[in-house]
Amino acid sequence: MKAIDTNVMVRFLVNDDEKQARKVYELFKQAEAEKKPLFIPLTVLLELLWVLDSVYTISREDILSTVGDLLSIPILKFEHQPAVQQFVYASQGNALELSDLLIAFSAQANGCDQVLTFDKKASGFHLFSLVS
Repeated sequence: MKAIDTNVMVRFLVNDDEKQARKVYELFKQAEAEKKPLFIPLTVLLELLWVLDSVYTISREDILSTVGDLLSIPILKFEHQPAVQQFVYASQGNALELSDLLIAFSAQANGCDQVLTFDKKASGFHLFSLVS
């Protein structure tokens, strides 16, 4: 299996470079034809959230919708896919930073019951505990 870097996902989603976006489309079609999934590490998803928000100023709702759509693409396999699905669901109507929520669900998928933090806002979410 091959993994995908953040810049490949950005080209696929934003199409800001037509030549590279076309290459990504071809890559996806080839993976589909060969039935070879492409892996998306959580760090790539975390970077993708940041890029879509900070660089392209895409709304939180649209980012979550996009991640939900990516989860439905059969050739894309996310690291801790159930955790990513929980992240998308829990982020709807939640004011916490998307990156914090992804960290929390990733930690939970790895057997952690709490994420220790100094972030008072995040500590209000059940998967975080304030370090005092």
